[in-house]
Amino acid sequence: MKRDGSRRSDRPHRRTRYVRAGDCGLYVYFDQVIDPGVNRRVRELANRLRRAAVPGVADIVPSYAAVYVRYDPLVTSFHEVAARCRLLEAGLDGPEPVAPRVYLLPTVYGGEYGPDLEEVARYHGLAPEEVVRLHSSTDYYIYFIGFTPGFPFLGGLAPRLATPRREVPRPRVPAGSVGIAGSQTGVYPVSSPGGWRLIGRTPVPLFRADREPPAVLEPGHYVRFVPVTEDEFHRIRAAVEAGEYQVATAPANASGETGPGAGRTGPGGTRP
Repeated sequence: MKRDGSRRSDRPHRRTRYVRAGDCGLYVYFDQVIDPGVNRRVRELANRLRRAAVPGVADIVPSYAAVYVRYDPLVTSFHEVAARCRLLEAGLDGPEPVAPRVYLLPTVYGGEYGPDLEEVARYHGLAPEEVVRLHSSTDYYIYFIGFTPGFPFLGGLAPRLATPRREVPRPRVPAGSVGIAGSQTGVYPVSSPGGWRLIGRTPVPLFRADREPPAVLEPGHYVRFVPVTEDEFHRIRAAVEAGEYQVATAPANASGETGPGAGRTGPGGTRP
């Protein structure tokens, strides 16, 4: 199973930059590359800020290679928040604090569930089956959650599948749709407008406001798309609606490889 890059990045780190964002925010910029090692530092700084409960800090938003911090200017200042961030930066190059895992998402490809699959295949001169094989043969690193609630920005798409966005976005993309846009792949957790090329759909809801935490996926872990038939899709969706389904996971060790046969028993499971 192919992995998205190396879990441990040896790239040298340039000096972190602190940039004002209006009168109540700042950006902490790390190396401006899409890299798992850089993203780990981003996530760790965001986690340390949350645990520190810095007075006046109202929101903390990590992304690929930066952290946005919103603060109350009546309580604190840009310089005070930046100084606290600099102190919290110490030791960011340590190991992952939580052992990474791979979420196994059952996905039906093509047809009404992936209306752009054949177009993506034609764009690359591939058979639709080859697109499915390539897309489902990688474990995608979850860099961050954004855009809409629970939307995972995933790294590791095979270069042969990189496809431009649609020129005209769809006014409504069904929840669970799996898409490709440029060199990224992702899943729409809720119905929304969108311009990604849709190649499949998962019956697993990735976001529910009545659940804690509401988002199924967490940054720093991985996603694997497991092809299923249309009949399996409907069976899993029925189990989800009955509250009898939970997303299966496989362990990933420190080198980014899963254990022998891990996660190959099926795309998910029911609660005991």
